[in-house]
Amino acid sequence: MAWYIARRLVLMIPTLLGIMILNFLIVQAAPGGPIEQIIADLSHQASAGDRFSGGSGDLMAGAPSVQSSYRGAQGLDPQFIDKLKRQFGFDKPLIERFWQMMRGYLIFDLGQSFYSNRSVQSLIVEKLPVSISLGLWTTLLVYLVSIPLGIRKAVRDGEPFDLWTSVLVVVGNAVPSFLFALLLIVIFAGGSYLEWFPLRGLVSDNWQQMSWPSIVLDYFWHITLPVLAMVIGGFASLTMLTRNSFLDQLGQQYVMTARAKGLSENQVLYRHVFRNAMLIVVAGFPAAFVSILFTGSLLIETMFSLDGLGLLGFEAAIRRDYPVMFGTLFIFTLIGLILKLVSDLTYLVVDPRIDFEARRI
Repeated sequence: MAWYIARRLVLMIPTLLGIMILNFLIVQAAPGGPIEQIIADLSHQASAGDRFSGGSGDLMAGAPSVQSSYRGAQGLDPQFIDKLKRQFGFDKPLIERFWQMMRGYLIFDLGQSFYSNRSVQSLIVEKLPVSISLGLWTTLLVYLVSIPLGIRKAVRDGEPFDLWTSVLVVVGNAVPSFLFALLLIVIFAGGSYLEWFPLRGLVSDNWQQMSWPSIVLDYFWHITLPVLAMVIGGFASLTMLTRNSFLDQLGQQYVMTARAKGLSENQVLYRHVFRNAMLIVVAGFPAAFVSILFTGSLLIETMFSLDGLGLLGFEAAIRRDYPVMFGTLFIFTLIGLILKLVSDLTYLVVDPRIDFEARRI
């Protein structure tokens, strides 16, 4: 087992490096980097100044010298552009910039944000509790809903309960979670009908003056709609996975043998079938948590104005804040690879008969 873990840890290095190289090249090839965005913003301000000056009619007719001396009307100074490139490190070759970035990542120095003048580590640490809160509650509720529902669908395979719940599963699988979030906002968050839940933030503005019971209630009051939207959009696949896993085990020979011995249906189901059928479901918990934490919450955090990692990544991509983009990508990928190893090791907890030493990778 120790040798298998060591091999997997070693394989993480080229995997992580390959992911970073691929994304670095794609981002560098994309148009509209941070320098171009700053130039566009300044040019927009310049054009706005020209429109203001030109639209003043007779009041500005006697002041041509003011307009001609305005820097934005003359274009940006090339020396100023070169200074921007040196400030952001774009005066160096592509390979050198990538090497400096990865050398800092080896000691977990993720660099400084281009716009907030803060370290990427501090930004991630500040936003992480919000995303973890969403991810943990969503994952917990998804498992609490999907596993009992999947087991019941397998036991009642072909019955009306199975057919009607399959309709709900298909709808939940087909409709994105952000559409459910939009529906919940319209109905319950003051969109058009009710105003039962708040639309912004994870807590109220005056939460520091509240008592502990009030803080807990306020927290759940704010998080209800975001978590509900993510649960509705994420329970379908796990429900069908549980159902199909139990159906596969119910047709095995050992199940018929257990029934022939006179065991009750609950004893057969939960003493014998459950352990084998839940192998793939339980082992997939870390991967499911990563998926919900790092991908499913992006639009939800944006729609509900939750200041988490999803909103941080979205704003960094829009503003081309490369240190934040690559720093969060590095941390997310590293966590994902580690939790993938945890997923494999979870199989041992569920079924000790698995021998990883016999595997070649």
